[in-house]
Amino acid sequence: MHPLRSLILAAAGNDAIRRLVATAPVSRDVVRRFVAGETTADAVAVTREVVASGRSVTLDHLGEDVADVAHADENVRAYLELLDALHAEQLAARAEVSVKLSAVGQKLSERVALDNASRVCAAAEQCGTTVTLDMEDHATTDSTLRVLAELRRTWPSTGAVLQSYLHRTLTDCGRLASTRVRLVKGAYAEPAAVAFGGHEVDLNYVRCANALLAGDGYPMFATHDPRLVRIVGERARWYDRKPGTYEYQMLFGVRPDEQRRLAQEGETVRVYVPYGSQWYGYLMRRLAERPANTTFFARALVSHS
Repeated sequence: MHPLRSLILAAAGNDAIRRLVATAPVSRDVVRRFVAGETTADAVAVTREVVASGRSVTLDHLGEDVADVAHADENVRAYLELLDALHAEQLAARAEVSVKLSAVGQKLSERVALDNASRVCAAAEQCGTTVTLDMEDHATTDSTLRVLAELRRTWPSTGAVLQSYLHRTLTDCGRLASTRVRLVKGAYAEPAAVAFGGHEVDLNYVRCANALLAGDGYPMFATHDPRLVRIVGERARWYDRKPGTYEYQMLFGVRPDEQRRLAQEGETVRVYVPYGSQWYGYLMRRLAERPANTTFFARALVSHS
């Protein structure tokens, strides 16, 4: 792993740095580049704007590694409120939600996570949309896939997320290629025993993309890498995939012009929109993924704090 990325990921757990970022005068404007806001109303407002531009949305209520039942229930209720608001604003057809199982009790038990995720899935179905289960560090992969399998018994459209930096992912893509799968590179610090590094991550992304496109499911390609975007488009045409049988996904605030370009060309583009007060860990992972973001943010802090 690149030393700068390792340093940033370590900073995600540093309270002193978190306080600096949270209190620096420039931080609010910088955070707004990547996070919709802290409230349901903020999330809905950004969703409305993105949908009006021809793109779709998946919303993530930020918060993870919950260690008590009350906090997990609080996160579930935030999703239920969001889903009700999306339905009321007639946005649900173009906006789904992304859920981290650690935010709804996975650390407490797999059963707690399943029960809470089921509440979100049931509400999403009532509102006319669906749920994708975000993937976290490799130690939770098997548990997350078990919960996914249980949820799909009732809600078969529940989406999976697979990470191309893990050695196991090509096999997982083969197993899940008939379903909704979001393919990402991966944003957690992982040991070399389980994860690729450097260019191998990209090579495995292409292998996994081929496996998903060869299946009869609905692949969702989450990448900002121009080369991978181009390759995915070429491979989709090779597999005779028409626009609408797959989609591109990109993060809110990252390459918005490219998002709009793809949408204008007839591609389905979904924007991953995070919101909520627990934005710090999310922001650190985004900075670790893109050195340009890191430079932008660091310069802003130094010049304005």
